[in-house]
Amino acid sequence: GYAHWKGQVLNSGELHELYEGLKLNKVNWYDYVLTGYTRDTSFLAMVVDIVQELKQQNSNLVYVCDPVMGDKWNGEGSMYVPEDLLPVYRDKVVPVADIITPNQFEAELLTGRKIHTEKDTLEVMDMLHAMGPETVVITSSDLQAPLGNDYLIALGSHRTTKADGTKVTQRIRVESPKVDAVFVGTGDLFAAMLLAWTHKHPNNLKVACEKTVSAMQHVLQRTIKSAKAQAGEGNKPNSAHLELRMVQSRKDIENPEIIVKATVL
Repeated sequence: GYAHWKGQVLNSGELHELYEGLKLNKVNWYDYVLTGYTRDTSFLAMVVDIVQELKQQNSNLVYVCDPVMGDKWNGEGSMYVPEDLLPVYRDKVVPVADIITPNQFEAELLTGRKIHTEKDTLEVMDMLHAMGPETVVITSSDLQAPLGNDYLIALGSHRTTKADGTKVTQRIRVESPKVDAVFVGTGDLFAAMLLAWTHKHPNNLKVACEKTVSAMQHVLQRTIKSAKAQAGEGNKPNSAHLELRMVQSRKDIENPEIIVKATVL
């Protein structure tokens, strides 16, 4: 969100080297892996290799992937990572992921299918399940919310396979109030919170999403209130003012009061 940034972008060789260090010290045992924004195809391919190797160490490892590729502005979608990342996400990453958190545009990219209605979304989520992940949450969409234009819709689907081989799918819709500001890092916060709450409620996507979205609302409301106070009356908050108030929201993150309810579809 800032005009300038400095530092290095980790490449696949450096990632591999770090992982080798973990392996040599025999600390390559993880319960969860979470990935987000990446710009490099070889780095992403290396992530897949590492996740597969970690799953051999611990077959219960859960890989949460936020396939960050782009978004829609005023109804028009565009990618903000190189286009050659799409086939890597689609063909290599999503098949090894257990939970994915695309936005509507990213879900459309991954499946090659446009979403116009809630029915389309459910079908797209089924297509994503068929690619591998048990849990799919479309974090934001431009669908019309039943509660009105001031609400943003997220949709989730959790598919489990019973002992006899039959599949059971739980689907939910969450409508959360829109906050009139541009925040940076909300997708990362969403994916991290969803990881935490699906860990606490592994077979209840409704509760996991309610806690995730409620915590997000607490953080965003605190952030916008603080940003407006810092900017002063009549002034537009800048990027620094709009830094997510994470530390100040610690209690809401650990134990969010449920202010957003999910509907089971």
